Amino acid sequence: MNSDDRLRQRASRLLSQVTTRSDRLINEGLAEADARKWHYAVLASLQDFGPASQAALSKRTGIYRSDMVGVLNELAERQLVERAPDPDDQRRNVITISTAGRRQLRRLDKVLDALHDDLLAPLDAAERDQLVRLLTRLLDHHDSPGS
Repeated sequence: MNSDDRLRQRASRLLSQVTTRSDRLINEGLAEADARKWHYAVLASLQDFGPASQAALSKRTGIYRSDMVGVLNELAERQLVERAPDPDDQRRNVITISTAGRRQLRRLDKVLDALHDDLLAPLDAAERDQLVRLLTRLLDHHDSPGS
């Protein structure tokens, strides 16, 4: 077995290489749509799970709390999210997706659909579904307590 064969048999290396290519493709594609992946993550989280505090959004999206402020400022400047005082705790804000944010999310979904078609081009629909299921299973396993 030569080193090339050995490297191509390591799932960790393959995942890392695909991640690098995926990040580049997604970042460049979203930049063309004047967006960033964190914008999409916040808008999708708000749409799918409803209004949330900054801390809850940070947990939902995996964006560091210190970075979340900047992301929310960018989204608020574009009127894609709204901040309102939390009625239960005036020290924090509740973030809600706006009507413009919902429109932007639909546009970004279309952009990402096209980018994913490019990224996953060699796979048919069943293989794409299987890949997502397998990656989800791995992620859930490693995110579960005790792993």
